[in-house]
Amino acid sequence: MPSSPALATGMVDEAYVKSLAAPGKAVLVIEYYAGNRKVVARQGFASTSGFRAASPTDIRVDDKVRLHLYGVEPCAGEMVNRQENFAGRCEDFARTELEILLKNPKVLFCRAFVSEQHAPSQDVTCFGYYNIPGALDTVANLEEQLVSLGALRLAKKPGGSLMRPDLAEAEKIGRGGFGMWADPRVQGQ
Repeated sequence: MPSSPALATGMVDEAYVKSLAAPGKAVLVIEYYAGNRKVVARQGFASTSGFRAASPTDIRVDDKVRLHLYGVEPCAGEMVNRQENFAGRCEDFARTELEILLKNPKVLFCRAFVSEQHAPSQDVTCFGYYNIPGALDTVANLEEQLVSLGALRLAKKPGGSLMRPDLAEAEKIGRGGFGMWADPRVQGQ
């Protein structure tokens, strides 16, 4: 079985994700997959106020459920990015960037293994459907966006390999000087 929810489920069907949108509400759908890449359960939530970041890598769904973006983490300690006028804790920078991504999606579509279904903190990969008429109509992976912006970096397994090798290209983009990577101290971590 693949090691991450992203690798376990294949490509996302953008038309399907867009079809989940509901007027006047933010919708969050979690699909749970078995090892054979088949959906075995779904859980849905709707909110008039949207969903919030609970940490740099967690989305608060309700009092019982938090979604943890799998395989990514903020840098350690403090960082400075003069271009973005930020100096402070890595966690604060990453949480702010996640909050920005959680502001406007019509749909948050997340995937997890079925073993996560009843856990209070569920390892997931999430996609946001963003629609601004005349300007933007896209489905984007949240972890990929946060890593390419330099808000988060790829976490490693105890042996040193990446937990999310599918996001290696996004980190390469981020390392071009975005977000945390603008600070030479972070580059050395």
